[in-house]
Amino acid sequence: MIESWIVIGVITLFIEFGSFLIIPRDVKWFAQLRRPKWLIFEPLIPLIWTVIFICGAVSANIVWQKNPGSLITWLLMGLYLLLEIITVAYIPLMLRFRSLKTGEIIGLTGLILAIVLTICVLPISGLATLLLIPYLAWSPIGTYTTDELKELNPLDA
Repeated sequence: MIESWIVIGVITLFIEFGSFLIIPRDVKWFAQLRRPKWLIFEPLIPLIWTVIFICGAVSANIVWQKNPGSLITWLLMGLYLLLEIITVAYIPLMLRFRSLKTGEIIGLTGLILAIVLTICVLPISGLATLLLIPYLAWSPIGTYTTDELKELNPLDA
């Protein structure tokens, strides 16, 4: 039987690679947007999200190991999967629609879902809950940054 951490890791990588569905024309639009002066960490964002996805995958594996195959565990795996899909959809959808508002809505949706997931995981595992903290800490920063981009680029909001 395949180990759960391998399955969860492969699914995480597969979903994360979905973000490569961006076409160059869309990237050019985003690159031309004005940015806040304080946005000096932009080159680190892919690394930051990679660490967050790894933490989420480890968290999901811990939850799975606590009660493998139960209905509650499967529902939680569905929440983890939905959270990752929403998170990965942020860039392709925002760029495809050339709408910062779309990005902001997706970012807020991800944050709300992450809060719900964290509350659900808390009684199962403290460590799994702690591993969701990077998402909870970073997601508002990303959403706030998108809001600032809207202010600086009102025609692209």
